[in-house]
Amino acid sequence: MAYIIDLKTFTDTRGNLTVIEKTIPFDIKRIFYIYGVDKSERGGHRHHKTVQAAICIKGECKIYNNDSQQEEVFHLHKPNQCLILETKDWHKMFEFSEDAILMVLASEYFDAADYIYEAYESKTC
Repeated sequence: MAYIIDLKTFTDTRGNLTVIEKTIPFDIKRIFYIYGVDKSERGGHRHHKTVQAAICIKGECKIYNNDSQQEEVFHLHKPNQCLILETKDWHKMFEFSEDAILMVLASEYFDAADYIYEAYESKTC
C-alpha cells in the first residue's frame, strides 16, 4: 500500500531547505512534474515495474490509491511530504489547486508497456 514519508527539512530565518537524499527507497531514473491541471483527473493506472515518489512541491492535490486490498485518499499539501506508490498501487490524481506542481520521481525510465490501466474493483462502492 502507498505510504507517506517526511522529507528532511532544515528551517532557519532564511527559509526552508528540503533534501531528497537517502530517503527514497529506489534509485531515481526519471523525474517529471504535472502542473496547470484543470478539473481533470490524471493517472488512472499502476505499473508492472515502476515505483514512484510523488511530492506536491507547490499547492495541493489528492491521490486516490487502491492496492486491491485497501483504498485510501492522500492529501498532498506540504512540499516536505512524499507519497511512495508501489507497483501494485492503482492511483489517480485529482483536485489540483490552480497553483499545484506535483513532482514525481520514478524508479524506471518511461515504457508504455509498463502501464496497467485496468482498475481494481472498488470495495467502497
